Amino acid sequence: MSELDIRNVHVGIDGHEILKGVNLIVKQGEVHALMGPNGTGKSTLAYALMGHPSYEITEGEVCFKGIDLLELEPDERSHLGLFLAFQYPVAIPGVSVANFLRTAINAQRRAKDPDDKGISIPEFRRMLKERMDFFQMDHSFAGRYLNEGFSGGEKKRAEVLQMAALQPEIGLMDETDSGLDIDALRIVAEGVNSLRGPDLGILVITHYQRILNYIKPDYVHIMLDGQIVETGGPDLALHLEEHGYDWLRKRKRSAAA
Repeated sequence: MSELDIRNVHVGIDGHEILKGVNLIVKQGEVHALMGPNGTGKSTLAYALMGHPSYEITEGEVCFKGIDLLELEPDERSHLGLFLAFQYPVAIPGVSVANFLRTAINAQRRAKDPDDKGISIPEFRRMLKERMDFFQMDHSFAGRYLNEGFSGGEKKRAEVLQMAALQPEIGLMDETDSGLDIDALRIVAEGVNSLRGPDLGILVITHYQRILNYIKPDYVHIMLDGQIVETGGPDLALHLEEHGYDWLRKRKRSAAA
């Protein structure tokens, strides 16, 4: 069983420390929710784990499948089985959804076996149609340029489609619920739930409890000021929804006094 092991991770941006010692383990088959107010470092953690060059890990260790993740380039981390669904997916004019996915799948296959000829066009078309049917996506979606002119819901469904096609072992979902109405949220959540199982671990990063009504986490973690300060089960998210973050801030101030 693969696991993402994050130990005492500190991350800075332009010399300003954002994460101040994060510890977290996400295993295949588990769904974790990471919650916290704006600016506390949740998205910073996701980008740092994927190797974004603007996010400098200044201290700590990250191991994935027993390999030092920090020694790998972003594409190597992806080939190893790590995936990031973006909060704000970038549009790529001129590159269709289908071409993007087929290129990504072939890159992943060749990273494992340089002699791999890649997925055949008929096999890819069958796979893509099956995935799109499952996610209630019109087949014309495959021919559209990636994220260009997409609604918020379409962008997030495209991210889940990518995750389904690439079949990672650990998926990081950065505020997937951001900008979605209830119907779009439900469809995206159903897509994520269809992928969960023993082969996929998921870290759902969110501000709000509402997405957790659809994607039931095994564990909930709360981040404040660059650290995970509380961990519990699904009830912790409900408690947070009712009481906010003040009780945690007061406890943290008392502990520091």
